[in-house]
Amino acid sequence: MKWQGKMFLWLAVFLLVMAIVYGLWSHETAGTTALFMAFGLSVMVGYYLAFTARRVDTGAQDRPDADIADDAGELGFFSPHSWQPLALAIGGALAFLGVIFGWWLMYFSAPIILVGIFGWVFEYYRGADQRY
Repeated sequence: MKWQGKMFLWLAVFLLVMAIVYGLWSHETAGTTALFMAFGLSVMVGYYLAFTARRVDTGAQDRPDADIADDAGELGFFSPHSWQPLALAIGGALAFLGVIFGWWLMYFSAPIILVGIFGWVFEYYRGADQRY
């Protein structure tokens, strides 16, 4: 993670320089603001990765003598049969359609999104698949 943090912080320095140069030469506010926002996001991600790298063990990507197989293994638990992303996708699509056609569609999309989020968070707390 050390290298990823350094890369994002280097990217942040580059974006800051480009934002300043672009702002001085173009006098255009939207692009300058977007570049400064990209700088801020890059700093946040780089700081998080650098901060986390100090707290965890050295990964295989940080060792020059590491093999590709050193990073093999379990990555985590991923739900194999969850229907909740479909509910979130439908609710999100309705919400974006609400921006286009009228805000009244948000009344239909908000409950679908909330049910999808609630179901996804608590899907392993009840029923046959209960884990906790």
